[in-house]
Amino acid sequence: MNGQKLISYLTSKNFQDEITDFNPKSWLSKYRKTTIPYLLKMAFFYHGIGVALMFASSAIILAFLPDYEVPEVPVSIIMAITAGPVEESIFFGIPSYLFGNIYAVLGMGFFWSAVHILNTDVFDINNLAYGSFLFAIPHIFFSLRTWTSGKGWFAIVFHSSWNIAFLLSYCTLGITTCGVFSPEGIVIDILVIIIACSLVSITYLLYKKNTIANYQIKYLILIPIAVFAISQVVAAIINIKAFFPAL
Repeated sequence: MNGQKLISYLTSKNFQDEITDFNPKSWLSKYRKTTIPYLLKMAFFYHGIGVALMFASSAIILAFLPDYEVPEVPVSIIMAITAGPVEESIFFGIPSYLFGNIYAVLGMGFFWSAVHILNTDVFDINNLAYGSFLFAIPHIFFSLRTWTSGKGWFAIVFHSSWNIAFLLSYCTLGITTCGVFSPEGIVIDILVIIIACSLVSITYLLYKKNTIANYQIKYLILIPIAVFAISQVVAAIINIKAFFPAL
């Protein structure tokens, strides 16, 4: 009976919006609905594809690269949480509100996906993060559509939640090592939090640019931009000192 009810629901008019949005022809358009349950369906749909690509690629990669090793990069819980607002703001939110062009956002999304292949400590063909790269591709369309549908906050929250869920599962299974704070020290975590807040502020001000006077936007947005720039410089100095202690 439950199976029949499921089939009946999937073939009913109530599921037509999902079917339309699942169709690749709609992957550059806004969602037909933007309720939280509906957005969750879309999120799990795209991330389900990403997980399938990530695991399916493992066998293919091993066939071509027998010495391949999945890269293990220690990640802190704070880093996982802040990755949501940082990555969503830089690659989706800010381009979306700054350019208002879906193809500009798509281009930034593909760049973001490509960067994932470098999630490794060893830059060698046998140690690149191919699985992370493939997983990130479907997420491009999830984030793009979520931001253009006016629900960027949901993309940020889901991104961070997904990161935490995956990180904790990997830690539990012993696949990777992780902790609450970054291996580089708590100062880096504090800087990342500041960077995340500044980027979200920039994104929000760009979102409100049509309701705030232009001269006010210009001055207000300088504050988070300055905070972001200073935080980046401090983080760079700390990293340089880590590599060159004598400085």
